[in-house]
Amino acid sequence: MEIFIIFGIFMLLSWMVSSRLKSRFAKYSRMPLRSGLSGKEIAEKMLRESGVENVRVISTPGRLTDHYNPLDRTVNLSPEVYQGRSVAAAAVSAHECGHAVQHARAYAFLKMRSALVPVISVSSRYMQWVLLAGILMVETAPGILLAGIIMFAATTLFSFVTLPVEFDATRRALAWLTDTGITVGEEHSNAKDALKWAALTYVVAALASLATLMYYIMIFMGRRN
Repeated sequence: MEIFIIFGIFMLLSWMVSSRLKSRFAKYSRMPLRSGLSGKEIAEKMLRESGVENVRVISTPGRLTDHYNPLDRTVNLSPEVYQGRSVAAAAVSAHECGHAVQHARAYAFLKMRSALVPVISVSSRYMQWVLLAGILMVETAPGILLAGIIMFAATTLFSFVTLPVEFDATRRALAWLTDTGITVGEEHSNAKDALKWAALTYVVAALASLATLMYYIMIFMGRRN
């Protein structure tokens, strides 16, 4: 029963933050940028002025699908951001370029996050089945649950390592937008607000992962009492 309460609380928080993010993004997408630059132009300008070479800015399908891919060194912007000339487009494109700058500068937490990706890929594939088997067989084969907990701990670590990566990319983006004067006054406040709500989605995900991990640990420890 406890696990359903945990899931319910964090599902509600996630929904609230996600809904707020979407509403903020929709609002700021309707606010034209005084500079008139598109998300693509802003991204290319930030990369160029940051001395980041060999990174392409491309359009990717979908909405809120923006991301930086370190494998092929591309800044992927959704059509609304790629073509948009709004406060939201400026904030998102600069943020994703912040990740490209992190990559170029060998930012420690980004390197750690990238190193965890292969582990997370394997863990996420088998983790739910190992945990289920571990809970069902906790009295007879507790080692199975322990293995599942270790797998889940890796995903939790990944969630928390992601936080400084996202916060730092936002910091770099906002500093650059200020220094270049691309967002000024209310524009900059709105860009900051949009990125704040985006960051909160990662915070909720990390806390939900930690709470779930603690639940599995309590099951394991309870078996030993």
